[in-house]
Amino acid sequence: MQKVEKLWTRSFISACIGNFLLFFSFYLLVPIFPIYLIQEFHTTNTLVGVILSSYTLAALLIRPLAGFVLDMFNRKPIYVVAYLLFVLTFVGYPLANLIGIFLFFRILHGFTFGFVTTAGNSLIVDIMPSSRRGEGLGYFGVANNLAMAIGPMTSLFMLDHFSFDAIFYTAIFSGLIGFLFTSTIKSKDMSDRSIKQPVAFDRFFLFKGFLAGLSLLLMGIPYGMVVTYVALYGENLGIRSGIGIFFTLMAFGLIWSRILAGKKVDKGSLVSVISIGTFLCLIAVFALSGLKRFEIIHQSFLIIPVFYAVALLLGIGYGMMFPAYNTLFVNLAPHNRRATASSTYMTSWDIGVGLGLIIGGRIADTKGGFPLAFLVSAFAVVFSLIFFTRIVGPHFEKNKLR
Repeated sequence: MQKVEKLWTRSFISACIGNFLLFFSFYLLVPIFPIYLIQEFHTTNTLVGVILSSYTLAALLIRPLAGFVLDMFNRKPIYVVAYLLFVLTFVGYPLANLIGIFLFFRILHGFTFGFVTTAGNSLIVDIMPSSRRGEGLGYFGVANNLAMAIGPMTSLFMLDHFSFDAIFYTAIFSGLIGFLFTSTIKSKDMSDRSIKQPVAFDRFFLFKGFLAGLSLLLMGIPYGMVVTYVALYGENLGIRSGIGIFFTLMAFGLIWSRILAGKKVDKGSLVSVISIGTFLCLIAVFALSGLKRFEIIHQSFLIIPVFYAVALLLGIGYGMMFPAYNTLFVNLAPHNRRATASSTYMTSWDIGVGLGLIIGGRIADTKGGFPLAFLVSAFAVVFSLIFFTRIVGPHFEKNKLR
């Protein structure tokens, strides 16, 4: 009988806690930023989308460089320094009194976020057994999802009782505690400083992951729209006090499915897991785009239950996809290019989320509003599903290294 390798080491636990606190500070601000910009700077939905997407743009610009650096040098100290810089950048938000200054700190924060998440995603692979990689990445991602469950609910509650500044300072405190945990991680130096390797473009981007990146990019569009604009959309639907529940249900779906999906991936069901997850997201986004029609046909009593059902279904769908896509990119890359694989995976995702922010804000200012924006994103999911099942899945089976 084959011995099961140990996953829950002290370093793995510290990495998961650090990841949770990093994303908790991140998700504290996600639902309040559109409200903050509109109330404090009197911006339009279009400008909100542009400003918030600058964060994602900065993150995706830095990821290829981060992947290269992390493959060349010891990942642990780079991760710890990037984590601290990410936390310190939060200080800029309460200090910004002009929209231009706010935009500057938003871009700077995107750079640090892109680096620290790429580093964390690479480091966690180094400290877990390869035989339990899908499961381990699933649990590591659960930390993100717990943060999604607690963060938005916490900030929206605080918004009713405290100032915006109090929320910003809570994010800083959370991040500093997470920094202490990440400092205790122990890992081997997996860097590759071979002078025989030329500094070429393929050291910054995993070309084998290009097709999968396109499919993942399309899935990032509805995700970016949902997490950014669902609070404003909920207000349009008359749901003012239960937006936090939406994020909690979505996170619950993510956590539950992520754990199960990780084990399925380790057993060889990677392609089918992604296909099923994408299909579930398709149903959810189409339903979200049609919620406004319930008012028109005098079925408004259906809005709230469908709204929350969408959250749960989205969570299950994306929870299945995340560990599977992450493992897909890692399994297409040699061991000395894991960080590049992680960078390609996260860059593809960032581009999709950024497009979702911009497209969503732009369409929301038109006559079609948020329903049309979510409908457009639903068609992105349709294309992703067809492209993955016809092209990406067979390509992965043919080119995977493990």
